[in-house]
Amino acid sequence: MTDQQTREKSAQRMTGYDRRMVALMNRREGAPMYATAVRRRIAVGAHIALTVASVVAWLLTVVGDQRWAMWTMLALLLPWCVATGVINGATRGLLELRERALDERQRAERVRVAARARQMMQWLLLAAAVGAGFAAYQGWEAEGLLFPVLFTAFVVHWLLPLWVAGLAARDEPADLESDERGEFDGVDG
Repeated sequence: MTDQQTREKSAQRMTGYDRRMVALMNRREGAPMYATAVRRRIAVGAHIALTVASVVAWLLTVVGDQRWAMWTMLALLLPWCVATGVINGATRGLLELRERALDERQRAERVRVAARARQMMQWLLLAAAVGAGFAAYQGWEAEGLLFPVLFTAFVVHWLLPLWVAGLAARDEPADLESDERGEFDGVDG
């Protein structure tokens, strides 16, 4: 089966939802926000900072019974969603699109990102386990930290693939960007 036949077969299996999501993830209006590696790193850093602030606010609301933290968390939601959208745009929906909507290169990239995130999470969990063991060995009371640490680990486990994908995204070739705008260099037709 040729590559063209594979794409046609894949396109036949895609649903209307898949086609809309592919179109949404490939829109170029936000491209200036993630056009360079530095901008993508800033977007990922901002997303991490907003996530940390949101987790702290949520934990203060739930565990600390601080009502003001709920409003802080709500105020952080919109910038967090924008930062998520910037990362998804930079990766062209690598983690958001269904498998059947991805080409072979994107599928391989998704596997690499998942493997890297899993490896990083494994080391973070090992560090947490060593820290908990050290705290227990020292006789420190850490019972009140169990829920916040587990919740934070859950959030990191959930978002780490997105962060890794955002940091691993590469710059678009200049000729591809001009082709998308309809500018073909030296081609009549």
